[in-house]
Amino acid sequence: MGITSLIGKLFGADVAPPPDAARLDGTSEATLARCLSELPPDERGWITFAEARILFSTKDDQYAFGETDDDGRRKIESFAAQHRSIINFMPAEERVYFVRDSIAATSIA
Repeated sequence: MGITSLIGKLFGADVAPPPDAARLDGTSEATLARCLSELPPDERGWITFAEARILFSTKDDQYAFGETDDDGRRKIESFAAQHRSIINFMPAEERVYFVRDSIAATSIA
């Protein structure tokens, strides 16, 4: 084994990066709910921030889900809880991630 392959193995260079999260269909609450139900436990999926705003907020792009959008945050958090998911806002990526809760998913199966 050469020194470069040894260094690569030590630092994980041969390990494939994890796949990106699944792109969910955010055209309606019903399609998003269906996508979330198909998401395996502990897996994450995402919709665009714009899709989330259209579905759950009445605020403009720059204010959606921010400090002044209590209603939008409450709606999306309620939707996520109803579908046994946790949400993470990632404004820099312009994405909203949903992570399927494994405990809740296994208790209903």
